[in-house]
Parts: sequence; structure tokens; C-alpha cells
Amino acid sequence: MRAADPEPGAPFTREIAVQKVRKAEDGWNSRDPQKVALAYTIDSRWRNRAQLATGREEIVKFLTRKWQRELDYRLIKELWAFDTDRIAVRFAYEWHDDSGNWYRSYGNENWEFDEGGIMPPSLCLHQRLTHRGIRSQVPLAAGTEARRSSGTL
Repeated sequence: MRAADPEPGAPFTREIAVQKVRKAEDGWNSRDPQKVALAYTIDSRWRNRAQLATGREEIVKFLTRKWQRELDYRLIKELWAFDTDRIAVRFAYEWHDDSGNWYRSYGNENWEFDEGGIMPPSLCLHQRLTHRGIRSQVPLAAGTEARRSSGTL
């Protein structure tokens, strides 16, 4: 796996920060595990609740399982703040299971980047363990249709 286009590195301008957030949102909404994994170093370490993934291959496997379970996954990311090599993002995503139960999750992410524009492994681990923010996963009321308009859930 290799990135098609080089990522803009630090220091970030507002324009570059917005582009990185939008690119991340588009990548995750593609539901293409290979594409998403390219945003992280080959030896990245992730933690998602009780699951751990080390390296791009495990990240791809993790995302493949996630999107097999989380149907019609839709994510919105919004730039919250940025500095020279850091970007803070608010996110909300929704999905449904195979029984038709809808779920929404909310949270914050703090990203740090190396000069090559990707998240180094130690920073990914730190972000995932300590800066993920409070996440809730609340099923929507039965019969509730999730809104899918641009910019809102």
C-alpha cells in the first residue's frame, strides 16, 4: 500500500487543516480500509475500546470487520482547532446493524503529525488512549430515520 498523493506536512495553515479533516472524512466514508490505513504509518498502534491493532495490516482487518458490522456507516468530521502540527476534530457517525437498529457516536480527536503529514505510531497510540474524548453509542428510537444531509446527522 502506498499513498497516491503526498500529505501536506506541518506547519499547518487553516486551509491545510480543513483539507486534512475533509480528506479524513472522505476516506472513512469511502469504507475502504486500504485507503484509510494509508493515513497512518506502517507500524501504527490503535486502540478502539477493547480492541488493539498494530500496523496497517491489522488496521485494515479491524476496519473490514467494523464495516461488515456497521452498515451504512456515515461520518462527519469538523475542524475544531489547529496549531503548527496538531489538529483537533469533532466527529459524529451513525450506522445500523443487520436488525435495523441505528446508532450514533460522538467525540473528539486530537491529531499530531510528523513532517511527512502522517500520524507517527507513538502519537496515534497517545491520541487513541488519552485524547479520544467521551464517546457514547446510543441506539436511536425504533422507527427513527437517520438524517443524511450534508454537514448534519
